[in-house]
Amino acid sequence: EKSIAVLPLVNESGDPKDEYFSDGLSEELIAALAQISGLKVIGRSSSFRFKDRTEEPRTIGEKLGVSTLLEGTVRKQGDKVRIVAELINAADGIELWTKTFDRELKDIFAVQEEIARAVAESLKVTLLGSEEKSTQMVTNSVEAHNAYLQGHFYSVRRNAEDYRKAIDYFDQAIQFDPDYALAYAERSEVWTVVGDLTGQRSSAFAKARSDAEKAVAIAPSLAEAHAALGWVRAFAEWKFAEGLSELQRAKELSPANPTANDLLGRVIVYTGRMEEAERQARQAVELDPLSAGTQFTLGRVLFYAGKLDEADAAGRKMAELQPSASSSHRWQVLVAVQRGAGETALREAQLEPDDRIRSFELALAQYIRGDRKAADAALADLVANSRDSLAYQIAQVYAVRNEVDKAFEWLQIAFDNHDGGMPSLLVDPVLRGLRDDPRYKTFVSEL
Repeated sequence: EKSIAVLPLVNESGDPKDEYFSDGLSEELIAALAQISGLKVIGRSSSFRFKDRTEEPRTIGEKLGVSTLLEGTVRKQGDKVRIVAELINAADGIELWTKTFDRELKDIFAVQEEIARAVAESLKVTLLGSEEKSTQMVTNSVEAHNAYLQGHFYSVRRNAEDYRKAIDYFDQAIQFDPDYALAYAERSEVWTVVGDLTGQRSSAFAKARSDAEKAVAIAPSLAEAHAALGWVRAFAEWKFAEGLSELQRAKELSPANPTANDLLGRVIVYTGRMEEAERQARQAVELDPLSAGTQFTLGRVLFYAGKLDEADAAGRKMAELQPSASSSHRWQVLVAVQRGAGETALREAQLEPDDRIRSFELALAQYIRGDRKAADAALADLVANSRDSLAYQIAQVYAVRNEVDKAFEWLQIAFDNHDGGMPSLLVDPVLRGLRDDPRYKTFVSEL
């Protein structure tokens, strides 16, 4: 199989503050190679686990499931940049080719294109649609590109403070170049996350929609733009058919794009097409096998499909890959709740790093254990502190407690707040006991 992983380019500028630049170039090379039809390209989350690599190429190739590795160095000084790129056969560590590029910063996209073409030629695959896409990814402004790379650097850290920094940098990129489609697309994605994290969905989702639509209008051949718009349509607007159409378009434009593949799995499951959702989620894992995010989506799909053993395994893999991630014990707890295994549910809930999610998981676990006092206390904490952001989860707790009217009361709050949990309503096994109620059918029809 023709396959490649881009290992993070080593920053040789002598200034740690330039790390965002070498990381950004690595990711842009991943995006350029992901356009190649017939080439399996490993996603960022997995490739970047080898940032301070000590393993042999063979070991890295086996862990990522690829036959070739692209590695190299970046030295940025003033308005000049030197990139040394090297293509390596993972099986034996033998260098297939190496090349040094000395360029001005304004020519950085041309260098990326050259490297992608050299890889395609070496692996005897075709770089499809690359020229059109590359022109739509680029900006003629060095300042805009620099600000974009810094925004992206913070966006992948996945916490509220860094998301806000990311937005500030994307704002700067767009001020330098008002037609920078990629900056609009990524700012859109951050706005959807910020809206759901903070509960301020109405204003954040409106900004996400505007940015995604702008990105597609500027760059109709940019996969990232269609992925951003597809996610807004499905997650923020609950227009699932339109969302899927945009995400499919993103995948056509960039077959190995890990974001498009992951989001496709997540949105397909909302429609109840379980086999297709699982197939897509597993494909996303194959493209990014060491990503906590793709494992989380796979866990979601398997849990909704009733494959509890496999959902539990995906949840454990996610927790192993990113122990500090929010919800890293969610699927383990929900699987235990479905099985009536109270002690297991409690043990997993106590390991949850996110305080708010832990209250949700403890409210379920303690109830299943039969400790009503502890269950009530956890639920009270959840209601007091997470009304705006976790209304759907509060409804889930009341459903498990068989307090049906309370469950519907909180589903109404979740619906009114445009809660990110609501799209799961059709397939969520935790709410199975509500499905015969006319109120449930009304909600499903309104989604």
